[in-house]
Amino acid sequence: MIEVYTERFAGIETLHAVPAGMKTAALPTVVFYHGFSSSKTVYSYFAVALAQAGFRAILPDAPQHGARFDGDAAVRVQQFWQILQQNLSEFAPLSAALREAGLIQPGQLYVAGASLGGMTALGLMSTHPEIDAVASLMGSGYYTSLARSLFPPVDWNRPGARAEFEAIVAPLARFEAVRNLERLAHRPLFLWHGEADDVVPATESFSLQLALQTAGLAENLRWQWEAGVKHRITPAALDGCVAFFSRIAGIN
Repeated sequence: MIEVYTERFAGIETLHAVPAGMKTAALPTVVFYHGFSSSKTVYSYFAVALAQAGFRAILPDAPQHGARFDGDAAVRVQQFWQILQQNLSEFAPLSAALREAGLIQPGQLYVAGASLGGMTALGLMSTHPEIDAVASLMGSGYYTSLARSLFPPVDWNRPGARAEFEAIVAPLARFEAVRNLERLAHRPLFLWHGEADDVVPATESFSLQLALQTAGLAENLRWQWEAGVKHRITPAALDGCVAFFSRIAGIN
């Protein structure tokens, strides 16, 4: 049995799932970030699966998503990279609120996400040493290059587009996984990607795997690729993510 709540932490509405009767107990905790143009509710199956496995699952709505969406999808699609930046900046107060409430078992704060959420998870792993393990599903740690083709934040035909692009994307550079390989390597990392992904190319995850292996930093890396799978989460991806954290947390 599990319990599911809608609660606010650090002013952000979240979906909060726990094993029954454990709402106020300190538990291994996974903060899971959803994908672009989705919501915490759409990804609630991760909350259910993680809570059933014995975790506290916290799923925040990203800016301009779910309970935070103002209804203007045309504007939102132009703000993908700004939303990623805000996801990254909101983690510190969110995790602090969870700690202050005594909800996180010491040494067992985990982060995961899919697509935009996977990019968020990798960026947070690069800059938050207090995170104990991360799972990135169909994500990328190569923001500044991917931003040129995935939801580019500028009209390249407009004068001054290059300078505008750099101003938007430059703040993300310090979060990029490729610039922080040693920081990633010290903790368990799980990568999952569909090999036929038609939105975030699977090469984004393959390249990170190769970079870590080439640098001799892949001891804590686990990966799982699925042939023929496009940009979607599969049952195997869900199971692989939950199994990864269960192994790290010592949950049978």
